[in-house]
Amino acid sequence: MYAIVDIETTGGKYNEEGVTEIAIYKHDGEQIVDQFISLVNPERPIQAFVVGLTGINNEMLRQAPKFYEVAKRIIEITEDCVLVAHNAKFDYRILRLEYKRLGYSYERNTLCSLELSKKLIPDLPSYSLGKLVKSLGIPITNRHRASGDALATVKLFELLLQKDANKEIVKKAVRSLPKNSLDKKLIRLIEEMPATVGVYYMHNTAGDIIYVGKSKNIRKRINQHFTNTSHKAKKMQIEVQRISIETTGTELLALIKENEAIKKLKPKYNRALKKDIFNYAIEIRENEMGYKTMRIAEAKLADQPLTTFTSLRQAKSFLERVTEDYSLCAKFTGLHKTSGNCFNYTIKKCNGACIGEETPDSYNSRIAELEEKYNYKNQNMIIVDRGRKPDEKSILLIEDGTYLGYAFVTLNHQFEDIKLLKKRLTYAQENRDTRHIIQSYLRRKKNLSVKSF
Repeated sequence: MYAIVDIETTGGKYNEEGVTEIAIYKHDGEQIVDQFISLVNPERPIQAFVVGLTGINNEMLRQAPKFYEVAKRIIEITEDCVLVAHNAKFDYRILRLEYKRLGYSYERNTLCSLELSKKLIPDLPSYSLGKLVKSLGIPITNRHRASGDALATVKLFELLLQKDANKEIVKKAVRSLPKNSLDKKLIRLIEEMPATVGVYYMHNTAGDIIYVGKSKNIRKRINQHFTNTSHKAKKMQIEVQRISIETTGTELLALIKENEAIKKLKPKYNRALKKDIFNYAIEIRENEMGYKTMRIAEAKLADQPLTTFTSLRQAKSFLERVTEDYSLCAKFTGLHKTSGNCFNYTIKKCNGACIGEETPDSYNSRIAELEEKYNYKNQNMIIVDRGRKPDEKSILLIEDGTYLGYAFVTLNHQFEDIKLLKKRLTYAQENRDTRHIIQSYLRRKKNLSVKSF
């Protein structure tokens, strides 16, 4: 859990400031689950320049609660949470100062969204909250008021969570959690899970990721893990301390993120995806007569394969299907070894390319149709799919035939402007598995929105 905080103060000498307004949004890593917003009577005058900046004046605060009156609520909403703020040193110092005046020691783990932004979104001209969110296309209202700045920090933090491929943010949160008995722990973890599509990460008590998975229904899948009686499942049940999730809205992004996370993080209980799993490819070459031929090859040896498969049987089944669908020559797709005409010509399903009756240009035009449908090499395109919320879209960016990464957007201009989109993008390293996942999804989802640029 995270408590995303913004505090406005009176200004003045160091460690003599008082809180004038506070906003706290409790966040579970996916969405806001609780909030507290209040003006606060600081019992001291506000500096004139602060009044001009925030619009908060002494008269507004005359009837506001004093800090001791809201102190209990702040402790409750931030309990077992990591405190997140833009320039967290300031907000944390102010909170500790106010509690010290009450004779109470306030201790929380903290994360600074300013420092995280410099690390995860490098090379921006400014990291002040206002300029940073503007450059990322994040709307901000009520600037220099606690609720407006805290909400903007929430949106920024959600973007940083997406970009945190090593899950360092989540690790810090896990370490702050209290430990429970095994039965209570598993029940709590299941209850915390949403019944949505996404990726889940199982963490041990140190915060390290021990297993990564994806599901169309995360809660159902976690319940299956915890009711499984296999040796591996029982070990995972004992070790898991927390499960962090990333809802993706779309199965495509869940498949890609699962694949990327397993290869990058190498969790101890994931084995299948640690290595490349799409080992066979369909390769297209032109023969000496000018006809484009197809063959099954080892994926690691294929130069820009049409598509890839986990097994030889799947690759052969694909060749059989496209040979029939596109009236291709069984000899040129490697399904019929012969020096003469292929079997398909005999049954009038081949137009005679194998014996020169169909010209290379005519035959190759159908291969070109096949390539356009099953491959996106050299293409510039944006794949638009469902987002995590009704008003959101997920965007996958492919440039010059290479998958660059993904982003979530709420406004059309955020993906119509490629430069802005690239700032919001969570970048990824394309590999054979990622390419196969995208190609396969494009084949299956007929109504998917794909925009060229």
